Amino acid sequence: MLTQFASCFSPPTITYSSSTLIKSRVFIPFLKSRTRVFHRNVSSTKMSNISNEESVSTPSVTENNVEEKEQTSDVVIQYVVLRRDLIDSWPLGSVVTQGCHASVAAIWAHKDDTHTIDYCSPDNIDSMHKVTLEVKGETQIRNLSQKLSTNGIAHKLWIEQPENYPTCLATKPYPKSVVSPFFKKLKLCK
Repeated sequence: MLTQFASCFSPPTITYSSSTLIKSRVFIPFLKSRTRVFHRNVSSTKMSNISNEESVSTPSVTENNVEEKEQTSDVVIQYVVLRRDLIDSWPLGSVVTQGCHASVAAIWAHKDDTHTIDYCSPDNIDSMHKVTLEVKGETQIRNLSQKLSTNGIAHKLWIEQPENYPTCLATKPYPKSVVSPFFKKLKLCK
């Protein structure tokens, strides 16, 4: 049955990562979500032999192909945390600017990280996931930053200059399951 639809498939987009997994994105027009991600384990020896000039053959899409399975990983997300006391006293544009500073700084500082690369990839750039939360004030944002640092969660605590006080915080992109437990007690910013 799938051979009837072979002409509908777009060529797979192959992504390489430092792990031993090759991901292939295939556009399938007749499926509900339209894009499926398949992955295939490759030995580290094979991965080291792959160069940019070589093409990697992906298995054909068949009903009985057990090497391919649909990827069900969780979404890559970035958390931005603003101070409620500044939201109530500063112009909205100034507070948004602080969040933008922290977000860009966190992404740039981790631009070579695999999650950041995936988050900013051409396939995902128009569907980024961010959650903007709030804390009461300076003490809470400093405490959150310390908690994240203690637990190895990469982030940027934006310190506004020349005033030299923290205005907001942003994590680098992470899978939601990894980072969301650190933000469960915070409120959505409204």
